[in-house]
Amino acid sequence: MNYAAQHHIGSYQHTRTETTTAVTPTVGRVRQLDAKTKGRQPSAERQTEIRTDSNVANAILKCTFLPKLKTAQSVQACQKTERDFYKSLSRLAEHYSIEPMQTQDFEFPYNITLSMWDMETKLKRTNINWDGFKLIQNSGKTYFVSEERYNTGTTLYYIPIKPLFKMLKDPKRKKTAQLLLSVCSYLYHIVLIPYYRQEESYLYWLYETMNDWVEQDEETAETETNKRELRNAEYIGDKIEQKLFNHINLKVFEKRLNRFKSVDTFDSECWKIARNAFALYTEYPSENIFRNATLPEKDPYDNDENEIIGMEKYISFIADIKGWLYGSLSDTINNEFSEYGAMEEPTISKRFDVSEIPTTNLDFENRLFALLDDLCTILDDYKTTEK
Repeated sequence: MNYAAQHHIGSYQHTRTETTTAVTPTVGRVRQLDAKTKGRQPSAERQTEIRTDSNVANAILKCTFLPKLKTAQSVQACQKTERDFYKSLSRLAEHYSIEPMQTQDFEFPYNITLSMWDMETKLKRTNINWDGFKLIQNSGKTYFVSEERYNTGTTLYYIPIKPLFKMLKDPKRKKTAQLLLSVCSYLYHIVLIPYYRQEESYLYWLYETMNDWVEQDEETAETETNKRELRNAEYIGDKIEQKLFNHINLKVFEKRLNRFKSVDTFDSECWKIARNAFALYTEYPSENIFRNATLPEKDPYDNDENEIIGMEKYISFIADIKGWLYGSLSDTINNEFSEYGAMEEPTISKRFDVSEIPTTNLDFENRLFALLDDLCTILDDYKTTEK
């Protein structure tokens, strides 16, 4: 789509405010990165809301309108814009199962402003992934383009595999570990979660950087401890990857799930995670986490040349999420990410003109990120159950 040839006459963006959080605070949850990244700012084109003033007799509308459009459009052109608008609005409302407000009796262009405000308000309430829409004028046509987005909330979805490694050696948790091994194998093979021992992964480069720094440091009392932690991260990572690589974990996934017997709350939580993962695997047998990865649209008036944080950088398997090594990694990540301008997130755009409307949604992403959150939590919680 040639955006340079389009004129945006209305833009509604669901603005999210990012709060600054530490990268290593809450135990047992996916990690929050420092929210120094700018994200998208509130749209300057947001239309003024029109609402009823309860203090006015006879319920007279107290309206605040935008100035009249600065155009020299003919009456015929305005009428065509209106017709196109309401046709597109009808398609958008039907797609999202929304009953639009009747605004045809209002004067142009205020009827359009009121309709857009009404749809934005209703869609925010009914669609958890709603991120906004734009009213586009292109080649004499007027139509809506909507955007649905999964908000990752400046979160690091790093799955620690050291707890799984220890769990496999624990006779009391071996069956539990095998069940989670099937979950992680699904994430590794099908969902395509990056693995930190793969040379093309973002975290591989960071681990290599940590190793170089330690090698170049002067010998201190902590140097050998740090080197040992790095060696363990490599050893454990290679051992677990060998197991994840074996497709038998996917073939016996359902059997492990059905035969599993929970002995305590920890086991029950692991089984629930595995059940949710298997349901996702069954319903979306070939979908990966990057299927709807979309880079944010760059503001043509923004001179900021900062890069964008790709999804492969904040979603990954990792050795551990505690200790000196993770603390050093998280400091490096925060310093790097603070220089970036935005985050790549799962996004779907839908165009409501005469073309076919996509039936895709973000159900897979909603369930997958919830699964990653739960998995990170339970693996971190295992450390508190060790004898």
